[in-house]
Amino acid sequence: MALIYVVEDDKNISEIESFALKNAGHQIVECASGKEFHKQVIERIPDLILLDIMLPDEDGLQILTKMRATPETRRVPVILVTAKTTEIDKVKGLDMGADDYIGKPFRPRELVSRIKSVLRRSGRISNFIELADVKIDTTGGKVTKSGEEIFLSALEYRLLLIFAANKGNVLSRNKLLEEIWDASGEFVNDNTLTVYIKRLREKIENDPQRPEIIKTVRGMGYRCL
Repeated sequence: MALIYVVEDDKNISEIESFALKNAGHQIVECASGKEFHKQVIERIPDLILLDIMLPDEDGLQILTKMRATPETRRVPVILVTAKTTEIDKVKGLDMGADDYIGKPFRPRELVSRIKSVLRRSGRISNFIELADVKIDTTGGKVTKSGEEIFLSALEYRLLLIFAANKGNVLSRNKLLEEIWDASGEFVNDNTLTVYIKRLREKIENDPQRPEIIKTVRGMGYRCL
């Protein structure tokens, strides 16, 4: 799982990018402007940046130039995302230090694939996510607990990835229903969600009655620790 900054002022596009990447197991920070990005990057250096060129307060290429001139961010992979798709624009961005370039509109699967490729080349990708004594191999789709493999259904696995990608954040039941439905294409109602969370806890928690990985936040939803 990688920490990815999505720097995009168009809320609809930002949501598409973030949703696709969270479902691929990544942790996402959204920034709608250059100012927000600079504030976030001071606090924590990401593993990759998805950077829109046309931002409201600062040109994406200017941000890229600053990054490549700063020791802390010089080697952070950057994928430029923009509606500008001429050969000159692409060459300019790559010459300035971008690792890849993707034009709008794009297919979410292509975006995820390109990001995976850049992360692999940069040596920053991790194929494993750890939650307490549970380890998720996102490449092989394998889940182990204390070294022993546990078997999850497709929706249980998807639910676990959604929790892992939002580690530390509270997810409402409505948000979980929305993400599971969009990711799997299978309709899941509120009662079914309760059943799946119960089954998942029975498989990954040491004591499902006192969960330590997926906590219930009363009146709000769930938080993965």
